[in-house]
Amino acid sequence: MASIISEVRRKKRVKRHARIRKTVKGSAERPRLIVNRSSKNIAVQLIDDLKGITLASASSFDQTLRSQLKYGGNLEAAKAVGGRIAKLAKEKGVQKVVFDRGGYSFHGRIKALADAARQGGLQF
Repeated sequence: MASIISEVRRKKRVKRHARIRKTVKGSAERPRLIVNRSSKNIAVQLIDDLKGITLASASSFDQTLRSQLKYGGNLEAAKAVGGRIAKLAKEKGVQKVVFDRGGYSFHGRIKALADAARQGGLQF
């Protein structure tokens, strides 16, 4: 029963994400900041959709962040990942991004990551 419910939720999220992706496009000047989360980790990527390349990525299972974090699936991990992606984006010369929440609700870990990225200097 639980696996059926989780499968239905996943399918609904994928549909939401497809609907969002119709309008959200990234470019070299303003790449797409995509969020992917699981129960144990959270990851983000800066993607230039026109060229089809990933400019930068950060996740709670990177070696640099893993040593600082006790657990990768909580608010503290999301804040750390948001700060890390903001730092990497600044190194690449990116200040403005398009935020793609990946079909997830904008609260909890997704909101914490977005707020940390904004505090790190990203504009969206």
